[in-house]
Amino acid sequence: MVERPPVETMREGVVSALRNVYDPEIPVDVYELGLIYEIEVDADGFVDVLMTLTSPACPVAGQMPIMIKAAVEQVQGVEAAEVELTWDPPWSQDRMSESARLQLGFM
Repeated sequence: MVERPPVETMREGVVSALRNVYDPEIPVDVYELGLIYEIEVDADGFVDVLMTLTSPACPVAGQMPIMIKAAVEQVQGVEAAEVELTWDPPWSQDRMSESARLQLGFM
């Protein structure tokens, strides 16, 4: 049996990894942008991420889920990740963290 970190520790690692993934057109990470809707981590190291993009016409729509999956699968204890893209609810600037709004000049 593989010794894994506790689920909460893996979840914290996933969030940390997501804070290192950037939309190439926006200088803010995907987590602070509010593109990550849900993160589910189980004790066996499987992670499900529900995410969106700023727009369905986003030029990195095909690449971003792959980038997210790769980052999450580097976290200690994570066995595999699934990334699902959704448009419901649509992303809006209200989903951004205060830090992201400040960085982008929206405050």
